[in-house]
Amino acid sequence: MGHVSAPVEVEPTRTPDEIAQTAKPWVTIVWNDPVNLMSYVTYVFQKYFGYSKKKAEKLMMEVHEDGKSVVSHGTREEMERDVQAMHEYGLWATMDRQE
Repeated sequence: MGHVSAPVEVEPTRTPDEIAQTAKPWVTIVWNDPVNLMSYVTYVFQKYFGYSKKKAEKLMMEVHEDGKSVVSHGTREEMERDVQAMHEYGLWATMDRQE
């Protein structure tokens, strides 16, 4: 029989982002609205989530161009808090289960 190798990992390798998303099955979605300025939405994402200007602008452009953007991942309780915060800033946000 000869040399016996260790069992081969069949599980596909997953990036830390994918693992984080699996561990955090809920998302907060911010929707486009006709009221808020793009600069304000960018400001909110930076202020509340602590995102860099570049990341905040990328998310804001998704909201603007695609009509919505997933802005955070987490537990149901965390996402309820994020949605509530977005509402307090005057943004239209909902939560959903990770697809």
